[in-house]
Amino acid sequence: MADAVSFSFSDTIAGYVVRFDSGARLLRLKTADGREFDVSLAGDPSAELVRNLDEPYIDASGHIDEMLSPGRFLFVHGIHYPEHGGRFDAKRLVFLGRGAEDYRFEEGSWWIKQIESLADFYRRAQFGDGPVDFTEYRTEIRLGGDKTASHVQETDTISRLVYGMASAYLLTGKDEYLEVAERGTEYLRKHMRVVDGEEDVVFWYHGISVDGDSERKLFTSEFSDDYDAIPMYEQIYALAGPVQTYRITGDVRIKNDADATIRLFDKFFFDPEQGGYYSHIDPILFRADHESLGENAERKNWNSVGDHAPAYLINLYLATGEQKYADFLEYTFDTIADKFPDYKNSPFVQERFFRDWSHDKAHSWQQDRAVVGHNLKIAWNLMRMNSLKAKPVYEELARKIGEIMPAVGSDVQRGGWYDVVERVKQGDQETYRFAWHDRKAWWQQEQAILAYLILNGTVGGEANLREARQAQAFYNTFFLDHDEGAVYFNVLADGTPYLLGTERLKGSHSMSMYHSAELCYLAAVYNNLLINGREMDFHFQPDPTGLPDRVLRVSPDLLPAGSVRIASVEIDEKPYTDFDAQALTVRLPDVPSRVKVKVRLRPTAGK
Repeated sequence: MADAVSFSFSDTIAGYVVRFDSGARLLRLKTADGREFDVSLAGDPSAELVRNLDEPYIDASGHIDEMLSPGRFLFVHGIHYPEHGGRFDAKRLVFLGRGAEDYRFEEGSWWIKQIESLADFYRRAQFGDGPVDFTEYRTEIRLGGDKTASHVQETDTISRLVYGMASAYLLTGKDEYLEVAERGTEYLRKHMRVVDGEEDVVFWYHGISVDGDSERKLFTSEFSDDYDAIPMYEQIYALAGPVQTYRITGDVRIKNDADATIRLFDKFFFDPEQGGYYSHIDPILFRADHESLGENAERKNWNSVGDHAPAYLINLYLATGEQKYADFLEYTFDTIADKFPDYKNSPFVQERFFRDWSHDKAHSWQQDRAVVGHNLKIAWNLMRMNSLKAKPVYEELARKIGEIMPAVGSDVQRGGWYDVVERVKQGDQETYRFAWHDRKAWWQQEQAILAYLILNGTVGGEANLREARQAQAFYNTFFLDHDEGAVYFNVLADGTPYLLGTERLKGSHSMSMYHSAELCYLAAVYNNLLINGREMDFHFQPDPTGLPDRVLRVSPDLLPAGSVRIASVEIDEKPYTDFDAQALTVRLPDVPSRVKVKVRLRPTAGK
């Protein structure tokens, strides 16, 4: 093995300080899995404090010795030399806070400031300094925010942008973000929505191709995995942005669209015999078994079964409190808990199925591979659902995923979480093989952060808190683009940005503010309200006449019952007292026009 590493290479070590010999300039670090490394600081490495988007560089080079106290977590980037059994020379140190127990991303305003920066970047990229005109929207956005030559407007990426802007408004109350969200929602309804009166359903175009003043509808998916079909996940994510906007405005038209789209799911995607939802239907007969679908015929997967919850269904329930959405959520999570675990064969859940729920291990690119983030996404959403309707199976599965995943899906050497790996080891393999590469995608870091934050915030555990902090540390250290704005799509294993092909874009079929904004919104909620005992403000702008009994529901997420209460309410910047602090509802005044509502939520017991 020594011959295999008889060369120098740059790398990153994420670890906790064991000791530091200032005279010898020698640092000993312990990684997340307990291995120890000696790191030489003899070459006078630079040091910095982790910083948020829009913050200047914070130099810590003159404070290295005093900051390397035992127990502190940090990142060290340097060069490995093969001499004398291996030597690691540090070139760059990144500290996560000023004190040994400080993590800057746990500051009350950290994630709120980050979502503001994201919203400003995407508004500027899409609309410049001019008015919010969605005819100018483009799916593809370059690294610095410039548009490519592509003139395709994909429904889902507009919806994801709308989601991000609505979430930014919820946290900040800035009208410019709500304006983008509402105009984007109207654009989706006018250009991408199809109302089928005969079937009493709504479905959504894949997108439109814009050429000057003319537009060509793209009925079926243009994406290679789903080409010439109607995939469930595109219909699901068409609702993400509008429904998040509905939480703010109470616009009943959005709810009607969501209900009509759910009817589409139940009429054409649902399998009444075997249960669950199909992943695709054909565009002519709306059948899941049509031969034109090829390998997508009569298939079910994580997206068709599980993505309802985080994309729109939880938010639809939060906005309405209607039992039918709670029942849909329960069905979703019962199905996941019943069908997805496969722990006799693999530490990863199964994600693709035939109609009868037998495992599809030869489908397209996935084969018998695991998407690491989907495992974490299941744990995160199970714990959300467990707050709505507690079931032992929900918590047990979420805890199991949380305990298993670090050893098989995370990078215990450098920090961060991997992308796609083989579900089963072959022969004498000791580790699970990467499907294509060892890069790390921004959205999978989000799933890890939210999974361990909510696990810590609901069931506690030092291990969950440590995983949450390590994941937040890697994301905030390596994914924030301090030069151009927003966040990178992928980084290499050591945290270096990967800027080739579509992965160098800030807007694409896969990226449009959704995951980065969702992370900011919910990391702020979990860190402040569940873990650190801090109050938070949330902003709404409803029309009281559109809400049943003029009741506005303001719960920020599915949180444990009684964990949060309303501390105060302002309407149009004036104190207001007609609210139910425990139920997290505000009875709005009987007025004929929209009002601005600011609600302060207070944790009932801080940690």
